[in-house]
Amino acid sequence: MKLASLKHGRDGRLVVVSRDLTRATDAFIVVPTLQQALDDWERYAPALEALAEQLEHGSVPSFRFHEHECASPLPRAYARRHAAAWPGYPALLRQAAGAEAPSGTAGGLRHAASDAFLGPRDPLGPGDPAGSLDLSAGLAAITGDVPQGADAAAAAGAIRLVTLVAEVIRHDRLRPDGLDLDGADAPALAASLAPVAVTPDELGEAWRDGALHRKLQVHRNDKPLGCPEAGADLGSGLVALVAEAARHRSLGAGTIVSAGPVSNRGIDGGPGRPAAEGGAGYACLAEARAAEVLTGGWVRTPYLAAGDRLRIEMKDGGGHSIFGAIEHDVTG
Repeated sequence: MKLASLKHGRDGRLVVVSRDLTRATDAFIVVPTLQQALDDWERYAPALEALAEQLEHGSVPSFRFHEHECASPLPRAYARRHAAAWPGYPALLRQAAGAEAPSGTAGGLRHAASDAFLGPRDPLGPGDPAGSLDLSAGLAAITGDVPQGADAAAAAGAIRLVTLVAEVIRHDRLRPDGLDLDGADAPALAASLAPVAVTPDELGEAWRDGALHRKLQVHRNDKPLGCPEAGADLGSGLVALVAEAARHRSLGAGTIVSAGPVSNRGIDGGPGRPAAEGGAGYACLAEARAAEVLTGGWVRTPYLAAGDRLRIEMKDGGGHSIFGAIEHDVTG
């Protein structure tokens, strides 16, 4: 089942989307918003799934689905936890900065802002033009209620939906260990989710071992920045991250657990090669810059600037978009 929220009020208008992302039908006859559906998933999910099947068969009224009319599936969420699930990313940044690995668990879960997500096609203001504005692209799980101490099986069962997430972060405010200069969590300046959120069963064989095994396509100004494999070089999959997030406290329905930028290592275990050189490239500008420092000694990739266009997408084995595309124009 594929769900989206069209722009309407603060919490959007829930629609069910066809598998090929071409048609949609209103879900208001079942439940008006995604958050309300998540609050009572056992009640509403069967009716939403029936609506999805009827949409595929053309037996319910439908309309053309336009991604640019979407808000993020959850325009706002009660909570978000964020991690660096691909350990090569923080390790590479520390190495390029000449910093030692911090004590404790690298890439541990941190709280992140969730009170307002950009729409997936909204323009992106650059904020402080003197800042080092970085793009970070990855995956996120949207949960139902998760009890404290949930094991892997319970965490897997609590993942209601999977989607893509993009963040813009001021890297000049970050230390190499991922904390800001004051030692506190460094929230993203802006974050957005893909137009469509998808139930795990819809992902087929690509959803296994608690992770999604597909390539994440990241473009900047219509040129590939990276196409890393989300199921490779992974330290903790989404299921493990949800279980970790619930280790000391329960999670409420609608919690988003985001996994940080997808990051693939090179064949030798070091920095991966740029996409322009036939490598997997990067889902994060800071990682591209760190790889350039380590392999060539100087940085060629600039941070974000007005006039840039970003596009983030993931496709299935047949080349069809799974979640739709996040696409932002950086404005002046």
